[in-house]
Amino acid sequence: MDLFEDNSLTTRSDVQDAARSLLAPLERHASPGGARVRPGVTGAHFPDAAAELEGFARPLWGAAPLAAGGGDFDHWERYRAGLTNGTDPDHEEYWGAVTDYSQKAVETAPIGAALALAADDLCRPLADDTRAAIADWLRGINGVDLPDSNWLFFRVLANEGIRAVGGEPDESQVQADLDRLESFALDDGWYGDGPEGACDYYTAWELHTDGLLYATLADDRDPERAARFRDRAEAFAGEFDRWFAADGAALPYGRSLTYRFAQGAFWGALAFAGVEAFPWGELKARWLQHLRWWAQRPVCSADGTLSLGYAYPTLKMTESYNSPSSPYWAMKFFLPLALSADHPFWQADERAPDRPTDTVTQGPPGMIVQPDGDQVCALCAGTPSGDPEKYNKFVYSTRFGTNVADGDDRTGAAPDSTLLLSDDGDQFRSRRRIVDREVRDGVIRSRWEPWEDVTVDSWLAPAAPWHVRLHRIESERALTGVEGGFPVPAGGHASAAEGRTAAAATAAGDSLLRGLDETRDGEVEFLPPNTNLLCPRTVVPTLCGEHEPGTTWLATAVLGGPQGLVSERSE
Repeated sequence: MDLFEDNSLTTRSDVQDAARSLLAPLERHASPGGARVRPGVTGAHFPDAAAELEGFARPLWGAAPLAAGGGDFDHWERYRAGLTNGTDPDHEEYWGAVTDYSQKAVETAPIGAALALAADDLCRPLADDTRAAIADWLRGINGVDLPDSNWLFFRVLANEGIRAVGGEPDESQVQADLDRLESFALDDGWYGDGPEGACDYYTAWELHTDGLLYATLADDRDPERAARFRDRAEAFAGEFDRWFAADGAALPYGRSLTYRFAQGAFWGALAFAGVEAFPWGELKARWLQHLRWWAQRPVCSADGTLSLGYAYPTLKMTESYNSPSSPYWAMKFFLPLALSADHPFWQADERAPDRPTDTVTQGPPGMIVQPDGDQVCALCAGTPSGDPEKYNKFVYSTRFGTNVADGDDRTGAAPDSTLLLSDDGDQFRSRRRIVDREVRDGVIRSRWEPWEDVTVDSWLAPAAPWHVRLHRIESERALTGVEGGFPVPAGGHASAAEGRTAAAATAAGDSLLRGLDETRDGEVEFLPPNTNLLCPRTVVPTLCGEHEPGTTWLATAVLGGPQGLVSERSE
């Protein structure tokens, strides 16, 4: 089913219609009391009751701004009933108390934000004792332990909801959480997701977007902090802009990618908070072009609900905390709908910005970002923790995406854009245990230890449209190595492997891998279906070799780009 059928996504009215079209299909999946929504049958690591709370709460990220800006919405009665019943301990659909580290704590954020933005529609018609019960339920987050990460913003926003229903927020807790959140700030407007956390989309769709939401709601109460949040966001805008291609595609990097167009929520949050980091028309273009990119992808189930997956439905790329309702975190994208029609963001004519053409180093995420025509590639130093395939591939691309591991893969790991090593020819290990990394002088270096007696130093350098990889392996055991290039769609592709070169060419783009050492041979491998984030079936050029104990040097030139690039550059 089309995401936004026959919607050009150009005007405020168009985007209002888009939000409504995403929200409406959920109604058939709502419980009789309205407090629980379950659009699918798959499970997450937390109980079904929490997943069904997700289904109630996350759509409010879109419904509340829609109402705050005067947009029509037909389902407030159901949401009011759900809020009433979900916070009533005597009702069969009661959500249960918020407990330490629980998923319920996450869902207090959209409820709190919705109460603050759309109180007239969500809670004003409710009785005083019902509003008091809502405040009591939200207040439960003030007494629990939370991960030392973006989760602290959930408590901040929950307390904004308590304030909106006439309750007493815990100001000392809120200020302590905000102080801690600000301690995560890094250079150039970046935040880490906690003291040791990654710099990924949580920097944008959580730490910055929630910070800008708080800055707007609390501007008169906490003006100095609000100003810092705005200043930091303005500094981050130019950095984050590097992650987007001209067609609106964002780098498929990091976790929680099933939240999809939440990737563009930061652009909308800038508008909502009045931060003109780019001229209004250019900011509007960035925001809308990203949504249009998603509108061309088959991301909905047959009934119109958002599926689990990225550019198409697939469970293979999900995390253990993804329930059928998880994708509705994407509704954070719609925050600008809270702005009036005469706001300069809506009044501005959309103007496509000039895209960056220079390669830049981004220190906090450990990247060298290389624009190349209509794609963006990011060479990555990797992270010591986190999913190795979503954080620790050598390069991520808006054109080619990345593949995740699957049990059907003969290597036990996806070989694209990485180096895999095995000591038995059966189970392979990728760059996971990173013990050191740096980005200096336009080169990335990482040291990783796939075994206690094996150390690999990897250097990555841009050379658009190529990039070059150099690896030094120090090993006390014999190893088999498989190094991969960019994955490309299978079917209708032309592939070739000769000597130290392997290539695959398709209408969607070409990929070539050339060994600069003399120890490996080229192959083109079919990868397990539904493991690539962008395309259900893919192949990848690889270089394969056997490496004796001792010191081994490997050097690789990697090329990826539009159709025809391989034939132009393969001489």
